[in-house]
Amino acid sequence: MLILAIAVILIAARHPTGPNTVSYDEPLGLWLSIGMAVILFLPGLILALFNNRTANIIFIVFQAIVAIAFLGIVPIGFIFQKSIGVSVVAILGVLISIACIVITARSSLKREVKALNIN
Repeated sequence: MLILAIAVILIAARHPTGPNTVSYDEPLGLWLSIGMAVILFLPGLILALFNNRTANIIFIVFQAIVAIAFLGIVPIGFIFQKSIGVSVVAILGVLISIACIVITARSSLKREVKALNIN
């Protein structure tokens, strides 16, 4: 999801829509946007390392927020003609986010069932 978020930033920078958007003409703003994306994804990466039920629930909520953010980016490609690539990558991000939610929920549920069977 982080790679897709960076891809969306890079594709959006290729076709800036105004003076206050990310563009390759201002590399500092581009690097700041990429850095912010990396920092925003760090809590999810840290939560993914834990095998705790509470951490998994928080991680699922985090992934749902990311999926909603990608879903919010989808209409941009349809509004601006040159930004169709942004919508394609955002749709991929939504699908991968939903897949991550399902995988995390299933693996958490399997651990719960396995723990109940042992006791």
